[in-house]
Amino acid sequence: MPKPKFYLTTPIYYVNARPHIGHTYTTIVADTIARYKRMRGFEVVLLTGTDEHGQKVEQSARAAGKGPQEFADEVAADYRQLWQTLGLDYDRFLRTTEPRHAKAVQTIFQAVEKAGYIHKGKYEGQYCVFDELYVTDATPEGNCPECGRPTQRVEEENYFFQLSVFQDKLLAHYEKHPEFIRPESRRNEVMSFVRGGLRDLSISRSRLRWGIPLPGREGHVFYVWFDALTSYMSGIGYGAEGAAAEEYRRLWPADLHLVGKEIVRFHAVYWPAFLMAAGLPLPKMIFAHGWWVFEQQKMSKSRGNIVRPQPIHQVLGTDALRYFLLREMVFGQDSNFSYDALLTRYNSDLANDYGNLASRTLTMIERYFNGVIPAPDASTDDLEHDKDIWIAANGAIDHFTRCFDNYMFSRGLDFVWHLINTVNRYLVVTHPWKLAKDESKRARLATVLWNAAESLRIVTALLSPVMPAATDRIWRQLGLAGSPKSVRLDDSRNKLDWGQLAPSTRIGKIEPVFPRLDKNQAIKKIQQLEAEEFAAQTAAAQPTARKGGSVAEVEQTRISIEDFAKVEMRVGEVKSAERVAGANKLLKLLVDIGSETRQIVAGIAETYSPEQLLGKKIVVVVNLQPRKLRGVESNGMLVAASVGAEGRPVLATFAEDVEVGARLK
Repeated sequence: MPKPKFYLTTPIYYVNARPHIGHTYTTIVADTIARYKRMRGFEVVLLTGTDEHGQKVEQSARAAGKGPQEFADEVAADYRQLWQTLGLDYDRFLRTTEPRHAKAVQTIFQAVEKAGYIHKGKYEGQYCVFDELYVTDATPEGNCPECGRPTQRVEEENYFFQLSVFQDKLLAHYEKHPEFIRPESRRNEVMSFVRGGLRDLSISRSRLRWGIPLPGREGHVFYVWFDALTSYMSGIGYGAEGAAAEEYRRLWPADLHLVGKEIVRFHAVYWPAFLMAAGLPLPKMIFAHGWWVFEQQKMSKSRGNIVRPQPIHQVLGTDALRYFLLREMVFGQDSNFSYDALLTRYNSDLANDYGNLASRTLTMIERYFNGVIPAPDASTDDLEHDKDIWIAANGAIDHFTRCFDNYMFSRGLDFVWHLINTVNRYLVVTHPWKLAKDESKRARLATVLWNAAESLRIVTALLSPVMPAATDRIWRQLGLAGSPKSVRLDDSRNKLDWGQLAPSTRIGKIEPVFPRLDKNQAIKKIQQLEAEEFAAQTAAAQPTARKGGSVAEVEQTRISIEDFAKVEMRVGEVKSAERVAGANKLLKLLVDIGSETRQIVAGIAETYSPEQLLGKKIVVVVNLQPRKLRGVESNGMLVAASVGAEGRPVLATFAEDVEVGARLK
């Protein structure tokens, strides 16, 4: 009988920036689900990849002094290398610059056009390059409501998709399939958006060249989201022929799309509408997880407060990071990331609890039974304590599978840790080290240590999808053949159940898997490596000399001294700072510029807290026309560097004391 299939995807990561912890989180979740589903008996296919077209990629490549394909090649390679370093397995990797993907995009477009849902028109409105978003609800000043950045006025001939036609069809699908969008908060958000009315969507760009050409429409390339979303099908053979096409028919529709909540609209509104128009099945579920925030500020590719996974991997190992991310966040909600919390989880949960259970159990088996797992003696069962172990073990298996089936990772791990803590308490109250001193208690000692070892086997099997490398090591130390991933969490022959640990098994070499670390030293080391990683990526992002006309390109960007003299910059001192209501990125500052105090709104809230800015001397452009951001007037602009591929804003300040109001020349 063939295995049931389970096809899941991560987002196709945008190559505008190098991968960070946000990308890593989604991929870790996907990798964990894939491993878990295989233990449940599924044939699993996991697709990931890179989204490589669009205006933002073109601009980032130009800023780095590279062509867009060269830039995309480098960043795509970074993703592949990072996933390999972290041990994240995937079955398919799709780059949107591949010919097979271009063919798929053109194929679905032709199907949508044939069905009558494409028309030619003129787009007049605002466009946010940073979010690759047509902005239909810009602020009165023309700024993006998502990120607060100025948008571009776009007037161009485009091809439009009749999204408005699908409003009722989408709502009917959401009602009939409440599991289609999860969690419920995201479902409610999407339904509210659709009920508010849908407008036809421009799906081509005529001023952009870095994209997939529309078939038969010279000068038009596909809007990046029509392009990128199709990757979920092109990566498994849509638009192909032969065996590749057969794989598509076998795997589609996807069982699960994993996305961040900031892109749920594209996946839960645009994508199903495209598929409906083409007469294709819709994915079964779209799960939009929450954001990681760092020091109470959102962490993502559009922020500068980036945490990179490589330094954590070097200090703690990948499994510690995997465990922290899955245990700390309630999947679907936002959660705070801090190095202190990471190290606390590592020392408490992994070193003290799981690692200690493995170490003390195996060490006592080595010491008291010459490294051979003893046989339990039923006549020595202490029902008061032994029964607690059996109940906790069977409960952990049942609750863990139920929680992981429903993507409740943190809760599922709670039940495993209940078993770990129960066994650790069991070893304290049964005193095996005391039993070992009394030969008449040897049978009882054997039962106690077998119970502990059997519990360790079950714990290790359950944790295998979450911490594959560490559990493999403990599995071998238990003397067990193969890998814990071979255990089945279903009704098959190799089902995980109490009582399967064979006595007389010789354990392996005992070694610490999670050695306890000095928290402060470990955090300091991670931060040092983080700084080195940031410096390396910043250096790599600097423009490089290109063959053929690079000098001319530089000359074209130069301005005259007269142009520069028009910009009046003065030294300002921040007198007060507060967040702008309803805007994650904006701060409202009162800045003394010598002659007066100005109110300035700046998009730096995710890099600087209001408290950090008080008394800071900064550079202010004072002769700009006032404008409003989220309804708040801004009379001036702060000068900041855009650091790294992520564009983290760093304010220009002074090494020496300077007078407030002094002019910069």
